[in-house]
Amino acid sequence: MNNDHLPDHDELVPTFDALREAVERGEVTTVMIAVPDMAGRLKGKRLDVRVFLDRLASGVEMCAYILATDTGMNPVDGFDLTGWHKGYGDLRVRPDLHTIRHLPHEPGTVLVHADPVRDGAFVDVAPRQILRAQLARLQALGVEVKAGLESEFLLYEGDPTRAFLNSYQGLRSLSPRNLDYALDHPPALTDFLRHLEDVLRDAGLPAESVKTEGAPGQVEIAFPYGQAMTACDSYTVYQHAARALAARRGLMPTWMAAPETGVGSGLHIHVSLWDDERNLFDPGIDLKRPDFLGQTVAGLVTGLPHTMPLCAPYPNSYKRFTPHSFAPTRFTWGTDNRTAAIRITGHGEGRHLEVRVPGADANPYLALAAVCAAIHHGLTTRPDLPDGCEGDAYEDVDAQPLPRDLLDAVVAFDGSDFAEQAFGGSVVRHYARAAYHEIDHHLGHVTDVERLRGFDRV
Repeated sequence: MNNDHLPDHDELVPTFDALREAVERGEVTTVMIAVPDMAGRLKGKRLDVRVFLDRLASGVEMCAYILATDTGMNPVDGFDLTGWHKGYGDLRVRPDLHTIRHLPHEPGTVLVHADPVRDGAFVDVAPRQILRAQLARLQALGVEVKAGLESEFLLYEGDPTRAFLNSYQGLRSLSPRNLDYALDHPPALTDFLRHLEDVLRDAGLPAESVKTEGAPGQVEIAFPYGQAMTACDSYTVYQHAARALAARRGLMPTWMAAPETGVGSGLHIHVSLWDDERNLFDPGIDLKRPDFLGQTVAGLVTGLPHTMPLCAPYPNSYKRFTPHSFAPTRFTWGTDNRTAAIRITGHGEGRHLEVRVPGADANPYLALAAVCAAIHHGLTTRPDLPDGCEGDAYEDVDAQPLPRDLLDAVVAFDGSDFAEQAFGGSVVRHYARAAYHEIDHHLGHVTDVERLRGFDRV
């Protein structure tokens, strides 16, 4: 991850005036208005572009349940925002015109991110608003967050609908073996990656690097360093495009944190703090300032334990955290140490932190919001910085372990003064409720592993 070039937001998306001109030329006919849901997926409507333009002032309405479901879009009771007790009314969604983006794989179509609003205010439990609030807290301290996201996912062969009906049994990876850092890929994988790279570039969000990873069919895509909200918005478009392009080629991507036993995929967050054009982590600056890097690392190590449902939101998420898997098992830090949860990396003006805790299944807005909340904690309370790890961080028995499962994580989150102060009670209740629902769902189902270990043995 290189942060030598920090792209300005205007470099990435067309302007609103350019959209109007494209409409007049007949080049744009459809607008996808998209709200990131609790899982980080884009949900919304396709509108005729002229209808979209006519409704800019009044906004578009969507059922509030888009922020109150499980991953299967099933309504879940117990949310303050909406539910059967409130009749599942509508929210008005306000398009963010700075996010207009062409979709090259959808001719004549642009996508625009939107924010749910109620009574003239942003809905506080919406993922974009949660991140926006954390960025504002740091801006009040005089610092700006720059971020770059590094995504891992697995590719399988097959039709998504047929695989769903077959309960995702018997899946075959697109590549048969470990192809980490390989440049000789199977033709189907090469063609998919080339197509995805071209679409992302034409959509204004070029990948910085693309490589195959250690698990069969595993791919890692790193995106350029830049504005935090833009990084997350771009990430959701990338996932949307990857799913669409894969389906057209008879392929299926998954961003599960642990799609198979012994296989893990992460969402690594690269982050640094800036004051105007200066990287506050740059060891070469002499501003007689506090130790921003040390305070940030201390905040992450002590604050992230209170936010784990935002970084690892499902029971499956915790099956990624295994020793010597390159996923952390303890809240540790180190310099250029991939066994640690927080890795100091980069050189000179490019020095930054790589937060290796979030899984591939994390909502990028929520995971980055958790990182920002922990950084704020470090800058304002200045907790003690534990010793860094110079060797195998899996052997650092003095460091706090990551939660064993989602139940441990949500208990720490739901009862945390840190989380309450950072996010507010309504946000904590909302995402704690979602976590408890996931736990209840899994507890209510018998798995094939249980049958295998117990059918004729107990």
